[in-house]
Amino acid sequence: MLETIGGRVLEVYNKLLAGTDPRLRGYPLMESPVNMTAILLGYLFFVLYAGPRLMANRKPFELKGPMIIYNFCLVFLSSFIVFEFLMSGWLTGYTWRCDPCDYSESPQGLRMVRVAWLFLFSKFIELLDTVFFVLRKKHSQITFLHIFHHSFMPWTWWWGVSYAPGGMGSFHAMVNSVVHVIMYFYYGLSAAGPRFQKYLWWKKYMTAIQLVQFVLVSLHATQYYFMNSCDYQVPIIIHLIWMYGTFFFILFSNFWYQAYVKGKRLPKNNEQPTKNGKALSNGATRFANGASSVHNGNGVHCENGLSNGKKHFENGSAQKDKMKKA
Repeated sequence: MLETIGGRVLEVYNKLLAGTDPRLRGYPLMESPVNMTAILLGYLFFVLYAGPRLMANRKPFELKGPMIIYNFCLVFLSSFIVFEFLMSGWLTGYTWRCDPCDYSESPQGLRMVRVAWLFLFSKFIELLDTVFFVLRKKHSQITFLHIFHHSFMPWTWWWGVSYAPGGMGSFHAMVNSVVHVIMYFYYGLSAAGPRFQKYLWWKKYMTAIQLVQFVLVSLHATQYYFMNSCDYQVPIIIHLIWMYGTFFFILFSNFWYQAYVKGKRLPKNNEQPTKNGKALSNGATRFANGASSVHNGNGVHCENGLSNGKKHFENGSAQKDKMKKA
């Protein structure tokens, strides 16, 4: 019985691999889904179990330098990916509607294959986002939305690249790369320190940009269902893109509502931060509220600033007590 089931599974697996685009078989991670699945499982194991245990009794790592380099490298990589998508079809022949995948050995077809794989590879690089959170003990930023996005996206895109590297299905990858240019530029400035905080007033618009992204992706995929002449070769990819865009639009809409409508991620004007049940001074209150309201993608400096502010306040209170006793 088990041998029969195992044989059937192996047969299906071989059929799946037989249908992949042969032009990609020489690229890293593209021989089979085993290696990329192992990487993603290792990522989940580290983020959800091994990483938190490793850091439980350790101080957070100070990773300012590596994070600045990492974020701005991704800005340049994402910019290059956008350019390559445009030059591989979206500005050189695509109609922006139901464009089929070019499976030929033409220079433009092969160029699209390369950028499709590069986009996939960038998703594995971006797993470092969560690794930085773990090493810096930013547990509040390791949300279901974050982990699901970073693990589900590369796994599904591997199949998309393997079967249809280009055409209509590559639109969402190009749009996602545009968003990542903006997003990692913001993260890079955030990691650079407090002197750049005044240039980050557009934090809340990052979520709005994400929402626009998912609207565009879903609308573009929706064309498939209303165009009788649409003969995109792998329709299941379009179905997945539409579901992906819609699902993440709902998740990010909820984040926007909770953060900027209900204000759960922002301090209330009438809140008075306390220490052991006693109100802090007005100066400390303004400092604490300011530090709380500065929320950047990588959580840089806010918590350190708040902690230092509280220490100064406590030291000042201790000095006053000594003077009174004297």
